Amino acid sequence: MESLPPAKSRHGCQVQNQQMPWSRMLLGSLIVFSCLVASVSSDEDYYKLLKVSREATTREIRQAFKKLALIMHPDKNPHDETAHDKFLKVTRAYEVLKDDDLRKKYDKYGEKGLQDEQQGGGRYESWNYYRNEFGIYDDDLEIVTLDRGDFDAAVNSGELWFVNFYFPRCHHCHELAPTWREFAKEMDGVIRIGAVNCGDNNRLCRSKGINSYPSLYIYKAGMNPEKYFGDRAKESLTKFGMQFVKSRVTELWQGNVFTEIEAAFSSGVGWLITFCADSGDCLESQTRQKLAGMLEGLVNVGWMDCSTQAELCDSFEVTTSTTAFFPPGSSLKNKGSVLFLQSLDTREIYGEVMQHLPDLEALTKETFQSKLAHHRWLVSFSFGQKTMASHEYKKLKALLKAAHIQVGKVDCLTDSELCVSFYIQKPCIAVFKGLGIHDFEIHHGKDVLYNIIAFAKESVSAHVTTLRPENFPSDGKEPWLVDFFAPWCPPCRALLPELRKASIQLFGQMKFGTLDCTVHERLCSVYNIHAYPTTVIFNKSSIHEYEGHHSADGILEFIQDLVDPTVVTMDPDSFAELVKRRKHSETWMVDFYAPWCGPCQALLPEWRRMARAVTGMIKVGTVDCQKHHSFCQGESVRAYPEIRLYPQNANRRDLYQYVPYCSFKRNSYSVRLCLSTLPRASVDLTPDDFRNKVIGGKDHWVVDFYAPWCGPCQHFAPEFEVLARMVKGSVRAGKVDCQAHYQTCQSAGITAYPSVRFYPHLGTKKVRDS
Repeated sequence: MESLPPAKSRHGCQVQNQQMPWSRMLLGSLIVFSCLVASVSSDEDYYKLLKVSREATTREIRQAFKKLALIMHPDKNPHDETAHDKFLKVTRAYEVLKDDDLRKKYDKYGEKGLQDEQQGGGRYESWNYYRNEFGIYDDDLEIVTLDRGDFDAAVNSGELWFVNFYFPRCHHCHELAPTWREFAKEMDGVIRIGAVNCGDNNRLCRSKGINSYPSLYIYKAGMNPEKYFGDRAKESLTKFGMQFVKSRVTELWQGNVFTEIEAAFSSGVGWLITFCADSGDCLESQTRQKLAGMLEGLVNVGWMDCSTQAELCDSFEVTTSTTAFFPPGSSLKNKGSVLFLQSLDTREIYGEVMQHLPDLEALTKETFQSKLAHHRWLVSFSFGQKTMASHEYKKLKALLKAAHIQVGKVDCLTDSELCVSFYIQKPCIAVFKGLGIHDFEIHHGKDVLYNIIAFAKESVSAHVTTLRPENFPSDGKEPWLVDFFAPWCPPCRALLPELRKASIQLFGQMKFGTLDCTVHERLCSVYNIHAYPTTVIFNKSSIHEYEGHHSADGILEFIQDLVDPTVVTMDPDSFAELVKRRKHSETWMVDFYAPWCGPCQALLPEWRRMARAVTGMIKVGTVDCQKHHSFCQGESVRAYPEIRLYPQNANRRDLYQYVPYCSFKRNSYSVRLCLSTLPRASVDLTPDDFRNKVIGGKDHWVVDFYAPWCGPCQHFAPEFEVLARMVKGSVRAGKVDCQAHYQTCQSAGITAYPSVRFYPHLGTKKVRDS
């Protein structure tokens, strides 16, 4: 992108040269921030470089990169002249694939979609860093590594979480690691133990107020996070964590045993009772407390002292210390239903109890419609298999009870017709929202309890529907947002919670649906879908592809602009009509962009915000140079994004004068800042001007009192210029330099900069501050 060589201000934008025609001034992006049309691509497959599948999770990607780093690092290959370049490629692949936004761009556009933001400058860490400090807990099964995409789902699931926020280079974090691993094994099944790598998730850690490492917090839905300040011994961590486990262990004796047990049985809850006699091994108090936490809502936990309740223990035929499970629905009179457990291991006892708990309610083709007609259900679709995960699903009923979600299961081997009607081809979880059997959403996140619970609670409150050919919005009667996705695609899964948030905000205005292109390949091909996720707005006869940030806010802004557009989408014909043959009184700003270009994607939502801010003063448009490539070439567009200003009162030969974007920051404020190159709507006021025109004149005035050295004044300057254009014709706008004209500002009572005052002409000298 060619540029003129003017002087630069300390903020990086070009200083206006009074001798140079304003229409030649630059707003402009430096070339390193633009996407060059003639791009260079190495054609490397990032997934193959890291030796991972396209379905790989962030944790799997980190693990794969660490393995390669220990082998390929130049420190380990000092005699290989190509080692540096090879490792740079692997490092670049890792940096892209670990980030959901970058990964989405790469999956959709390849490397050309990444020629945008700065790319790290060819740096990497030492070999020792990757060996000793990188991803401390990635290989620990008992510790859940939480990233930005799943943190909120985890801590809001209703389960108890103890989370370690750490930094890879933190010495104390590494000192804690062995203890944290032992603590995680100790608490397995009682408290979820998590870890957040703040080196990879800086934004998440800052949003949670983390300012030192390691920082240890307890989380549970409905309570404020609780920070741990004690010593870092395992016993201290256990004591702190267990005080948040609210499940009680009941001491049973002659006066309460029968009422307690029968009351639980009547509500479908079983009992796990430890009998402590003079002989044999009795479960310790802490073990009983852990089991109570693991089985909360499903089984009550109690103990009986047989030395004081000998007759009662005899009635249960207990002669030595033992633990017995009384399943829900059983009877104290029926001793055959009691399961006696010989183990003292917490996990073994938990596993035995879970296996003997009643299964989820079975739903069949005959009962499905009536059961789901008016109630919210989470349904597990299986294909005959029984795994430990299916036993864990038994917890869902208790964990979703407060959300009024019932839980059931369908075996697709015995009810294949029912599963086929929903296009279910493999085991999955779905939420039916209480509006009949056709309004449902399939879960595509992690197959772990906390993720399923978070999905269920989000889904029943949101308005996202799983689409099929039967209900795909093809008639154009109502506006729809359709997300074309593949379940194996991690950026697709990261987008789904954002869609749910947006659907709540736009309820009644737009419908939301998702289409699985691995199941409905033919329907996706009809709409020419080749990359995932692809989000499309169907608005009657119009179809718009969303290219902005995949966040709820980005989607909402995009839809708002479709409903009340401030940016004109141009093709060659409309460009010629609106810009080349524009009225002499019109000014146009046009963004030439390519959908695959990262800076273009970053600019689009800001471009819409800027357009709303200058409505009525400047007309704003965009041209998609991927769609209209020949036209952009003919207009000599050499890089993306390229912003051109087509000024008012231009001579016909000046039609092609333009000003490229001038700020490193791609936001609406920066774009408006660059509008300062336009002829100003405000005027500079001397002391005589202020006295004669403002105080003694016959016009309404709005005046900005400022100082050139004042940072907030510089920040406010483009905003004041926007105001000046908005009120032009009815109110005049002026600026007073209080460094040059100190006495004028002092006499006006100015004590801070910037100060804005409104001087109306009402036959008086009345002043209104703003």
